[in-house]
Amino acid sequence: MSFAKDVKTELTQIQSSDCCAVACGYALLLFGRAFSANEISILTEHGGVASLYCDAVALLSGRVADLQETPGGYYQVTVRDEDQRLQIINKLGLDLRNPRSAINLSNLQNECCFGAFLRGAFLACGTVTDPTKDYHLEFSVSSKPLCDQFLKLFDEFDLRPRLTQRNMTSVVYFKNSEEIEDTLGHMGSSEAFMEFIGAKVIKDIRNQVNRKCNFENANAKRAVQSSATQRDAIVFIRDTVGLDSLPQELQELAQLRLENPELSTTALLPLLSESITKSGLHHRMKRIEQFANALKKRTET
Repeated sequence: MSFAKDVKTELTQIQSSDCCAVACGYALLLFGRAFSANEISILTEHGGVASLYCDAVALLSGRVADLQETPGGYYQVTVRDEDQRLQIINKLGLDLRNPRSAINLSNLQNECCFGAFLRGAFLACGTVTDPTKDYHLEFSVSSKPLCDQFLKLFDEFDLRPRLTQRNMTSVVYFKNSEEIEDTLGHMGSSEAFMEFIGAKVIKDIRNQVNRKCNFENANAKRAVQSSATQRDAIVFIRDTVGLDSLPQELQELAQLRLENPELSTTALLPLLSESITKSGLHHRMKRIEQFANALKKRTET
């Protein structure tokens, strides 16, 4: 079962108060496949959503809707009677000519109803990606006027979703993990909320470990390259004029580098017979490299 389906299963099992049942049912109908005087219907792969849609129709009209399972395993709920469709639209206080032109906020009686309305909208046209793979939650809204009203509704939650078009459909979506968590919380999906946070924590820890490993690998690579450069310089000096041509304080360091090619420059520090700082060690190694470079120039001319 997908993460999105798990979320919808949890949302359909929430016990709503009377006012929230109206708000959730209103959103289910409004954001379903069709909602007009000519057709009220939804097509969903989730049996719980179909059942909740039937409950909403019964709540608003006092009569049942037609529920059928398609050969493809989907559930189709349809309000076939025209009088019943008109009754539902009138009950919700909507424009008969275009019931999706606006959201009637009078159907959201109390503050808790805003979350219930958001829950119904998600059940009808929403989906969310598994947070272990990506951060994405969206609502596919077929009516542009309804989408505009829906975007304004998010102001009530202090949320700022993005908007895009996909196949003539307006898609309201979130990519920010914190906003997705807030949206799940407002809808009442506590289990998905905690699962999302847990997945994000694991992903953050994994990213931190990867960054640390990459940093250490980069340092190790630089150390190997630095050691090879230093050794090449020292070998050139040894084979050309001999290491005894170096200043006295550099000869021991040069010999240590030849004997310990696998060590980082800093790791040579405790092997020196005299005590010097890390900065002093690097300075001496630079002097050896400069000596070799100057020697190369002289031999080339």
